[in-house]
Amino acid sequence: MTGRAGALASWWPGLLVAALVLWSAATLEADLSRVAAAGPRLGAFIARMAPPDLSVWPEVLDGLLETLRIAVVGTLGAILLSAILGPAAAATVSPGWIVRPARVLLALLRAVPLIIVAMLMVSAVGLGPLPGILAVLIHGTGMLAKYYAEAIDDVDPAAAAALESAGAGLLQRLRFAVWPQMAPAALRDTIFRFELNLRESLILGVVGAGGIGLHIQTYVRSFQFEKAATATLAVVAAVLLIEALNGALRRRVA
Repeated sequence: MTGRAGALASWWPGLLVAALVLWSAATLEADLSRVAAAGPRLGAFIARMAPPDLSVWPEVLDGLLETLRIAVVGTLGAILLSAILGPAAAATVSPGWIVRPARVLLALLRAVPLIIVAMLMVSAVGLGPLPGILAVLIHGTGMLAKYYAEAIDDVDPAAAAALESAGAGLLQRLRFAVWPQMAPAALRDTIFRFELNLRESLILGVVGAGGIGLHIQTYVRSFQFEKAATATLAVVAAVLLIEALNGALRRRVA
């Protein structure tokens, strides 16, 4: 009986996933024949984007630079808040009455998708880069502080305990015992989060939160597809450059 119960315990996650996949496929009512019919329409849409209108390159570049500034400032704010909320959510260095509320707060910050946060910020502070910065800061803090808390909880507590027994305070334990051990993981996660923030900032303009996305939205809505093609190609080039730089930074940190 014990063996049968153990086998069931090992099989039920796979059975649950299989049941979820079958239920999803059976109830979506997705007509796959429409995929074949979409080919010509997609081809016609792409044809309207050729050749790209390079005359808009100056304003496209300005939009890309604004997107970069949104990601940089928003990520910096997220790092500063995460430096406080990360240790607060780490059971290794904080008491339970602080850890639990901090983890709930971080879960709430992560729960709302970035685009929804941006829409809320646009309604609160208006159009422009400011709602984009706030959206990146809020959503990025929810993720980055979680990474920091996990990195802190993964360190060897012996060094921190030795400093505590010698009378060291929380900040001293974090600086001299925790940080040297967690630094590689924290730096890697920060670089990764900045890459994600920059990628996500590229589309925040769709809801009016500034950056290159706002230009793409304007071009498409006014049927200026050649200009939209230029902005799209600029986004693709930016993403590839981000990927290359991120890979180089990770190799330096590792």
